[in-house]
Amino acid sequence: MYSGEIQRAALLTKHGKERVITPVLELKMGWQIILIDTFDTDHLGTFTRDIPRYGSQLDAARKKARIGMELSGLLHGLASEGRFGVDPFIGMFPWNVECVIYVNDQFGFEVVGVAQGKAISDHCLAEDWAAVETFARAVDFPNHNLVLRPQGEDDPRIRKGIADWTSLKTAYSCMARQSATGHVFLEVDARAHANPTRMEMIRLAAEDLVKKLLSPCPACGAPGFWLVERVGGLPCADCGAPTRETRAEVHGCVKCSHRLTRERTELRFADPRRCDYCNP
Repeated sequence: MYSGEIQRAALLTKHGKERVITPVLELKMGWQIILIDTFDTDHLGTFTRDIPRYGSQLDAARKKARIGMELSGLLHGLASEGRFGVDPFIGMFPWNVECVIYVNDQFGFEVVGVAQGKAISDHCLAEDWAAVETFARAVDFPNHNLVLRPQGEDDPRIRKGIADWTSLKTAYSCMARQSATGHVFLEVDARAHANPTRMEMIRLAAEDLVKKLLSPCPACGAPGFWLVERVGGLPCADCGAPTRETRAEVHGCVKCSHRLTRERTELRFADPRRCDYCNP
């Protein structure tokens, strides 16, 4: 047995992620999710950069899961971690990548669900209240909370969790008085409970985790048999030369060494525009 029986799994979170992770895992996997909220996950890093993140995105998620397992005494743990950057296509739009990790110490493996998409994550340096209002409306405030600092993005004086217009005006006045230049730095609060767009991405990552958990390895039965590599070389429709387009996908097991290569069947040739020979 790997995942078929109902089991208890610890979920470590401080910022309300259980609201989207727990229903998915309990409904679709039949697990009982035990919320662990006694550890301050900000110690592992903050989006406001006052505490550097612990390792990579996956390192931080794994660390959270293991802390939850230690605090609960359970052999199964869940946690999530996000990161923000620019979109991977044209590098212009705010982008959010979320992962939800499941660590299984009963059988010694882990499975990671991932989701990514456009984010509401922006910042500005405001010189007056009109600029504050313009920015706030552009980032869907107050649905998405704000963080304020006097002067600039690295100022250690931070006001987080601003969730209504009255609080925003009060915080802005306070920060402006503390600023030597009169400027106030605003950014979208990226914490999950303060950012519904990110919270939805976490839910999608949990859904992706479930899909992988319900995909058993044909050799050993472990869950998480999923795509691990894409093989290029799909022939060009005009000249027949191999292109960088995917010809096959390799699925692999998280527990044993079993691999399965699946050739693409829905597309036999690549568009010549993707061919380095026809379109150098």
